[in-house]
Amino acid sequence: MTTRADILMVTYRSADYVRTSLDRLLASMSDQDRVWLWQNGDDEATLDALSGYRDDPRIERFHHSRVNERLGPPMRWLWCESRARFIAKVDDDCLVDERWLDVFSDAHERNPEFAVIGSWRYPPEDFDLSVAAPKIQEFAGGHTLLRSNWVQGSGFLLDRQWVISKGPIAEDETFTQYCVRLAKAGAVNGWYYPFVREDHMDDPRSSHSLIRSDEDLARRLPLSAQRLGVTTVDDWVAQLRHSARVVQEASLDPHAYGGWGNRVRIARRRARHLLRRPARW
Repeated sequence: MTTRADILMVTYRSADYVRTSLDRLLASMSDQDRVWLWQNGDDEATLDALSGYRDDPRIERFHHSRVNERLGPPMRWLWCESRARFIAKVDDDCLVDERWLDVFSDAHERNPEFAVIGSWRYPPEDFDLSVAAPKIQEFAGGHTLLRSNWVQGSGFLLDRQWVISKGPIAEDETFTQYCVRLAKAGAVNGWYYPFVREDHMDDPRSSHSLIRSDEDLARRLPLSAQRLGVTTVDDWVAQLRHSARVVQEASLDPHAYGGWGNRVRIARRRARHLLRRPARW
């Protein structure tokens, strides 16, 4: 049987979330889809949580890295070794929609120019139609995208033909940069619209979140929060709102993103400044 989608899940110190996220992912799959599990580190609770899935026939492969690898190595592992029609990644702190694979794969089949289609992880109050409307476009088969040069690295479906033609993610490349590289080559990326939701459990506004206090945040500090020096729940929510605004306002011209490293530094400085003043939206 031909595999429709190979889906990567990277786990790290996530015992409190991984059973919920992995059960939801498995429930969303057809018999043509498979999961590739990559465990970072030796956290016993997470390894114990994963042990019950090791013999599940829907788990195609399991890799245990003794160190906490960045996302590049597990992504290249899947992207270079998979032979599926599509490849995907779902974070261990995210809950996918039960329809995501069926909807996204049909959109891909009808629109070969699509490269990366993403689930939307922000709550309704973070969406501003007046800002996003110019980038909402309809395509073949009645499928509509909120177009963007990149989407977040979870809950997406990527047509592997683009990996074959343009190569996998490079060692020094982020997923965002990879998406922009495909856009520069003519690919169409974006979030499916009306949105197919992904519940980001590390967002304190999620009903499934374990981050309810500043102490909870300190124990579970997400990587992006670490990079921005976030220490309070209010600051973390402000940063998430800021991220949602940025992706809705971002230019659709992929060539506007030259000098990427400098732009990232500017964005981070802007985010840090935001965290020192009240949010406006």
